[in-house]
Amino acid sequence: MANATDFKDKWALVTGASAGIGIALARELASHGAKLILTARRKDRLEAFAAELAGKGTEVRTIVADLNDPDAPQRIYDATEGAGLNVDILINNAGLGQFGAFAESPVAQELSQVRVNCEAVVRLTRLFVPKMVERRRGWIMILASTASFQPLPYLNTYAASKAFDRFFALGLAAEVAKFGVKVTALCPGPTESEFFQVASSQDFMPGGKQSAEEVARIGIAALARGKRTIIPYFGGKFTAFLVRFLPVGLITYFVERGVRPKPKKA
Repeated sequence: MANATDFKDKWALVTGASAGIGIALARELASHGAKLILTARRKDRLEAFAAELAGKGTEVRTIVADLNDPDAPQRIYDATEGAGLNVDILINNAGLGQFGAFAESPVAQELSQVRVNCEAVVRLTRLFVPKMVERRRGWIMILASTASFQPLPYLNTYAASKAFDRFFALGLAAEVAKFGVKVTALCPGPTESEFFQVASSQDFMPGGKQSAEEVARIGIAALARGKRTIIPYFGGKFTAFLVRFLPVGLITYFVERGVRPKPKKA
């Protein structure tokens, strides 16, 4: 039966590996003996994390890259698979969001979500999948979200981009399963990470948040098993089940009322 011990001595590429779930996923893979290629925008954080892992015996390499740049996926590929490293595990973790009224939000941030959450995922996956198919071996994780199960007013682009990610992962999983390649859409909910600060959405989900370590542990176990969708907490599973039976208009009506940004004080 497939399990995470299959990752031992395999090269794993993790995007967005300088914070939050990306760091937790990299640590979880390292705990199962994987060798790591870490990529993110922030060189100082990336190198500090790489040094931490190397100090514990993990073979690790870093690539500084900003997935807002359309050329970044090709540079990442050229530095890895293109340079003779067989990347058997691709973790498409990098992503961002933006909370607020769409008519008032910075357009650059809205477009960045599409580039990083969608375009970069497609580009990277398209680059690495052919060799996995050729080798008849591979694992791909795509970070979706519980936001992918329904529209979210004031997180419009983010929720739509994560719906794209989830459906992309599910369709790809069906295509490549016969070649021994497993694809998993990891759909976390509110998680302890920088996401809420970057998205300016600290008040969007004021309740408790799941630890990134728990999300990573559950996600990597699901990837090893070849599970195509994993929601790592009960509340998210319940919500994903419930929205299948409710009209979309009703859901968005109540969500909009519940999360409408408060007027700024003069």
